[in-house]
Amino acid sequence: MRFAANYGRAMTRFAPLPDPPYYAVIFTAHRNDGDHGYDAMADRMVEMAATQPGYIGVESTRDGEGLGITISYWKDEASLIAWKDVSEHLLAQKLGKTRWYSHYTLRVAKVERAYEGPEGRL
Repeated sequence: MRFAANYGRAMTRFAPLPDPPYYAVIFTAHRNDGDHGYDAMADRMVEMAATQPGYIGVESTRDGEGLGITISYWKDEASLIAWKDVSEHLLAQKLGKTRWYSHYTLRVAKVERAYEGPEGRL
């Protein structure tokens, strides 16, 4: 997956986040072998999510053994719930369960504090 954002700085893989509070949807999954349309669908989901009201950004990484973590950020809980029910996203969820993932975990968190660095919290 090739997710990046450019928001007034050099190209980066970090999402351009506002001051908290906001929500994070943390999706950790282990991929099955083979693509089976995964890369195209993943790119499509990022494109679609970016058009949804309340979407803030996404960060994603995957190791060489198939374990990936994607975190999408949302303005409020209503926005992420609305995204969950978008028809094409529902199809991607179904294909994830039947074709792409041997296991996954999804967590939803309200971000109360956030720090950036290397300076960190001052």
